[in-house]
Amino acid sequence: MINLFIFFFLIFILAGLFIFLSFLIGEKIPDREKVSAYECGFAPFNFLGRPFSIRFFLIGILFLIFDLEISFFFPWCVLYNSTAPFGFWTMIGFFFVLVLGLIYEWVMGGLEWE
Repeated sequence: MINLFIFFFLIFILAGLFIFLSFLIGEKIPDREKVSAYECGFAPFNFLGRPFSIRFFLIGILFLIFDLEISFFFPWCVLYNSTAPFGFWTMIGFFFVLVLGLIYEWVMGGLEWE
């Protein structure tokens, strides 16, 4: 138990040291571009009612969906030798559905940036 407390103590000391050193060593010369607000790829200081493309958000959501689905493969890969044939074919079916979804998005133009 004492090892855990020592570990957390060292974590807090190192985190504080890194924050202090980055503040001490880092450049503090702000320019107009550095202090401006960043609004997801389009200019933030235009007319607010101007329509904007939603492609950025669609690609972000697609990335999250496929990234989450791919994360289901890690436990399967670790336990590949100990799964029954049903587990193997279940994951093959899951992978097939995942590939079909990706092909559908590709054909429908969901992955086109502009």
